[in-house]
Amino acid sequence: MRKIVIAIDGYSACGKSSTAKNVAKELNYRYIDSGAMYRAVTLYFLDHLVAITNCKEVEKAIREIQLSFRVNAKGVSELFMNGINVEKDIRKMRISENVSPVSALKEVREAMVAIQRKLGKEKGIVMDGRDIGSVVFPHAELKIFLTADILVRAFRRQKELLQRDDLVDIDTIVENLNSRDQIDSTRKESPLVKSDDAILIDTTHITIDEQVDEVVRLAFSRIVRSV
Repeated sequence: MRKIVIAIDGYSACGKSSTAKNVAKELNYRYIDSGAMYRAVTLYFLDHLVAITNCKEVEKAIREIQLSFRVNAKGVSELFMNGINVEKDIRKMRISENVSPVSALKEVREAMVAIQRKLGKEKGIVMDGRDIGSVVFPHAELKIFLTADILVRAFRRQKELLQRDDLVDIDTIVENLNSRDQIDSTRKESPLVKSDDAILIDTTHITIDEQVDEVVRLAFSRIVRSV
């Protein structure tokens, strides 16, 4: 069966990662979390006090960052930075509060997009993010754009953080999501936009399983069409 590229874009806490992971599992595709890559860069910048307004510091830092995805014993893809598993660290609230400004940097986006395109060269992947269908894979066979009510998104994010023993009040999360939406949608480099050929799915009132079923159904229709 011919393999395709599935690009899933959308706002934070709409279920992009969970949907993408499960769709990849259903199709036996490789899952790539592009957002994790930007979070890892943000972690490195924070830990090494990189000034994002200093182009030379940013360029130097990017050259020192090596990212790779490895599948653990449970079959889950995890991100390693310079040989260290950073999955837990990149999900902290301090990363969420700083990732959008870092992601908006041209130098960072160019470096990450180059890696993402290389990972998707063989197809058979599901990648989620904010510019996957519009910039990284503009010719992807299937493009999905997820959205949801801001409060629903906030409660979902709060639940995720609690599962990592990170207690954050809902107002702080709403403020963070609104801020990220604004920055991501208006940034000069690869803004968050819905591609004209992307299928919009509102996840406010549907479950992850329902999201997955719909994307898998759409994927099979594209696979058959591309044969």
